[in-house]
Amino acid sequence: MNPDTASHPQDFETPNADCVVEVTQADLPVYCPREEEAVWNSHPRVYIHLEHKGDEARCIYCSAVYKLID
Repeated sequence: MNPDTASHPQDFETPNADCVVEVTQADLPVYCPREEEAVWNSHPRVYIHLEHKGDEARCIYCSAVYKLID
């Protein structure tokens, strides 16, 4: 039986909640999961919107945070 995670999100951990990925302008466009992540542990590809230095965005699937540093 699958848990009802939408009704109780606080009861479940996300795999990358503490993960902060620093990216540069040269890395844009940025997407998650990254190429170096294991295929078996992936979720659908989502593009992360970063435009200006200091912008941060969180992946809606795994909660990894992406930060534009330049």
